[in-house]
Amino acid sequence: MRSYSPATASYLLSRAPVRRHVLVWITARDRATGEPAEIGFWTGDQDATFTIGGENRVYHAAGELLDIRPLTFRTGLKVRTQKIAFSQVAPAAQQAIRGYDARHAPIAFHRAIFHPETDQLLAEPHIVLRGFVNRAPILTPKKGGAGKISLEIATAARALTIPLSRKRSHAALIARSPGDSLRKYASQADKVETPWGKAGKSDVPGSGPAPARSWDFDR
Repeated sequence: MRSYSPATASYLLSRAPVRRHVLVWITARDRATGEPAEIGFWTGDQDATFTIGGENRVYHAAGELLDIRPLTFRTGLKVRTQKIAFSQVAPAAQQAIRGYDARHAPIAFHRAIFHPETDQLLAEPHIVLRGFVNRAPILTPKKGGAGKISLEIATAARALTIPLSRKRSHAALIARSPGDSLRKYASQADKVETPWGKAGKSDVPGSGPAPARSWDFDR
């Protein structure tokens, strides 16, 4: 169940007209440094700054350049997809996809509700969808046609489908604690045969015959 701020809930209960805009925030990676590179878009006509979770974020105006399929909401753990599209001539869209590495980048959709007469934001935009960029094909049109950048978004439930060795890989452990090789062979642990209590050659790379132990009664 979505929770609204008291001001938003009160206004919606009045059934008065509202203006809604969608905000899209992408946390991509800088191709040169690998550091997070964030960029935002919204369906308004001018660049604007919104406060999300105490952080001021600049959202680039997309207006008609931003095409968003209707957002659908369902309960459960099924991975769903959402599609959005940008004009490929929009500089900010070019930066988000060509300038940054948006592969599997976290993405968040917020909804901003404005008063139709005063054009004032009723409250802080609320989250409506979290996910990851699954695909970002750039469609080059024929001469005279219109090109676009299309993003396919997989919902956050996709994180539950990542195998354990990917969530806790050797590379991830080394990044956190250099020199710790505990998970060096985690990705192949179920593919090798390690002899216990008998002579044999381990399949682990770089290992030799298993040494004899006092409990190796069958030697």
